[in-house]
Amino acid sequence: MDKVPPILQVGSVLLSSDILFKCFCCDLEKCKGQCCVEGDAGAPVTLDEVAEIEACLDEVWPDMSASAQAVVDRQGVAYTDSEGDLVTSIVEGRDCVFTCYDNGLCLCALEKAFRAGRTAFCKPISCALYPIREKTFSGGVTGLNYNEWNVCRDAVALGNQLQLPVYKFLKDPLIRRFGEDWYAQLEEVAKELKHLNQQP
Repeated sequence: MDKVPPILQVGSVLLSSDILFKCFCCDLEKCKGQCCVEGDAGAPVTLDEVAEIEACLDEVWPDMSASAQAVVDRQGVAYTDSEGDLVTSIVEGRDCVFTCYDNGLCLCALEKAFRAGRTAFCKPISCALYPIREKTFSGGVTGLNYNEWNVCRDAVALGNQLQLPVYKFLKDPLIRRFGEDWYAQLEEVAKELKHLNQQP
C-alpha cells in the first residue's frame, strides 16, 4: 500500500485507507460477542436512536438481565459518558444493558427482536458499523477510522482467510448510514486505489 494515502475522502466523508485494505469478518463462534461486554462505556447513540430504543423497550425487556433492567429503570437506556458522548447504559462498568446470552454467545437484545420481526429498529448505527468508528469534526465533517482491538483478532483472521475488506463486510450498515450513491463512490475509489497499488 505504498502508493495509497493514509486518509481518503469520499464525498464529504474522510476515512482511513485501512477500511479499504484491511480485512475483517466477525467470527461470533470464537469471540462470543465480547465487543458488547468489554470496554468502559456503552455504544455511541444519537437522540433519534434513543427514542427508537425507548419505543421498542417493551419488546426487548424480557431478554434483558435483571441487573440491566435495574440500570434502565434508574438512568434510562442511555447516559452521557466522561467524554461528553451519549452512549447506551451499561451494567457494572462493562456489559451493554442490551446484551443477552444464548448458548454461551453474547447477543444484542435489540437485534434479536428486530430479526424476529418484533421491532422495526435493529441496533445503533455505531454498533452496526463496528470496527469502523465515526467521529464528527468541526464544520460537520465526518471521519471514519478502523478501530483495531485485540478482542476482534478472530475476526481479523477470518477476514484475511476470506479476503474480505472491512468496507465490503460492512456494506449494508455503510449504505444505511451514508446511502447507496456514497457506497458506490467508495467502491470506485477502492477499485482505483487497488489498481494504483498494483502498478510497478
